[in-house]
Amino acid sequence: MKYLGIFLSLWLASCSEVQKSPLQQTEHSAIGTVAAAIATEPKLAAVSSLTSGVVVWDLTNQSAKFRISQQQPTDNFISHLAFSYQGDFLLSADSKSFSLWRMSDGQNVGFWSLPESTVRDIAVSQGGNHLLIGQNDGKVLHVTLKSGRRLEFLGHTEKVNSVAISPNGRYALSGGNDLKAYLWDTQSGQIIHSFVHPTRVTKVALDTTGQLAFTADSQQQATVWDLKTGRAKLQLEMGRGRVFTTARFSADGRYLLTGAASRRATIWDLTTGQIVEDFLVSPFPHTRNASAVVYDIAFIAPNRILTESSSGQAEEWEFNYE
Repeated sequence: MKYLGIFLSLWLASCSEVQKSPLQQTEHSAIGTVAAAIATEPKLAAVSSLTSGVVVWDLTNQSAKFRISQQQPTDNFISHLAFSYQGDFLLSADSKSFSLWRMSDGQNVGFWSLPESTVRDIAVSQGGNHLLIGQNDGKVLHVTLKSGRRLEFLGHTEKVNSVAISPNGRYALSGGNDLKAYLWDTQSGQIIHSFVHPTRVTKVALDTTGQLAFTADSQQQATVWDLKTGRAKLQLEMGRGRVFTTARFSADGRYLLTGAASRRATIWDLTTGQIVEDFLVSPFPHTRNASAVVYDIAFIAPNRILTESSSGQAEEWEFNYE
């Protein structure tokens, strides 16, 4: 019995996970959110709730900066938000339309509709010059704001789940239910690299230097790719509860930040492919299941991570950046 007790104590200790607490927690929506995005410079966060439209927060002083809406705020259905590379523009979308907003004054720059399809994901380039819209019909729409030029990428055969765009708008990455992700040229529509997965591709990301791409599917495979060669650089261990809802490379290319629907926010080392830190964001209050979806995650300082989740909480976490 003595040795059994020692064994059980050691087993329980090894199985229990020490949970880190956030350094700071700020409520951005009391009723939870349906979408959120973070801009690292300037430090902004945009959150969308069903009754308050989209609120853009100044993260420096944690004050509401703008309130924007494509419809009446009480009928808000904006389910996608994306900042441009330097945070100077915000792209928002509901299922049938999308809008671009200037963050210097909160003014609308343009409004577009998709009468024959639905929006699945969005991205916007630096300066708000190029917009990328992944659609339910398998098409990806690229819009050049200055000229009004529209290009439809037709490489996918099923619905598109995730899109990303390079800062200059020249290259796009898209992934869909056809088990494929494509890196393609937005000027010609030509495919540069194809990445094949065993199940539907649910999340893609590009680093800002054009060297790395990330693609992940719904069950088995999460890969960091070398864009010079088109070959896999790293395979990440997805494990249980790691179907990714967001992904972002650190500015120096050393880390990949991911979020999941299981409350998990994770920092990955891109040299080893190993997990450096794992956080659990706060769950939505007053619910039977302690759950939350991580909508976005970003470095806001060398040793600080910010998460935005469906609980309506912005949470800062400490990270030992070496």
